[in-house]
Amino acid sequence: MLVWRCKPPAVPFPLSLGTFVKHFSVIEPKAFPLHRIKAKSLTTAATIGTHNFDSFSCRQKKQIRLYVDTLLQWNQKMNLTAVTDVDEVMERHIEDSLAILPPIQDSYVSHCNASIDSIKLVDVGTGAGLPGLVLAIACPAWKVTLLESMNKRCDFLEHAVSVTGLSNVEVVRGRAENLGQNVSFREKFDVAVARAVAEMRILAEYCLPLVRVGGLFVAAKGHDPQEEVRNAGRSLKLMGSSILQLCSGSHLYQEMNLIVESRSPYGQRTAIICSKDRPTPRKYPRDPGTPAKLPL
Repeated sequence: MLVWRCKPPAVPFPLSLGTFVKHFSVIEPKAFPLHRIKAKSLTTAATIGTHNFDSFSCRQKKQIRLYVDTLLQWNQKMNLTAVTDVDEVMERHIEDSLAILPPIQDSYVSHCNASIDSIKLVDVGTGAGLPGLVLAIACPAWKVTLLESMNKRCDFLEHAVSVTGLSNVEVVRGRAENLGQNVSFREKFDVAVARAVAEMRILAEYCLPLVRVGGLFVAAKGHDPQEEVRNAGRSLKLMGSSILQLCSGSHLYQEMNLIVESRSPYGQRTAIICSKDRPTPRKYPRDPGTPAKLPL
């Protein structure tokens, strides 16, 4: 297993400020209602405010510009994303990644009874660094681990961390099944996130062994995850996760607890928040490849 810690070189800033700021201006604060049922009592969390781009420092805005430019440059020689336009990267990747930040912050403070100021977060199957690298820019006090199994993607991540000058990020090359059985990583993280990796019942086995008891597992999904949520019930229980209830409009989800709408024109996104209530049995995660081949 390899871990990189990177330092930034001096590089130019090819994206215009006008192009960059245009995307920031469309983000407006919204509320994300959270409803949970646990131990026969219903509690409604306080209104969650969305992360506002205007609160970014000049350094953070520059880091986003550098990351987007680096992503598109490297994408010309390797498959990192199907998106090839700056505007689409901002809308489909940056905005969507930041959309899960308020739910993470609110849920962690409300249900983990701990400060959100300095947490350890792991992005499982981070790919091009989404959402983990973007969250690391937005929350420089967080310690973010980007977990990726593909060597070429790790090379890109190493370079992106270096170019953006992030000192709060580690790139780890490896599989979630192996790290989940490694004492250096098992149940060491406050929050695990995953975006566009696998269905929920597989993600549960990838992510929850890495989360400490009392922490959170957050899965970024599309607009209608009801079937995935139902299918993941057994897997979540086996991994030590609580079964929660979500009310969102006219929909009632029996397994999870939060929905968040991105302003992206590509549709609603759902953040599924799971709490880690008890240790994951030592037999999980199973051998590499088994969770995907034989989902629980």
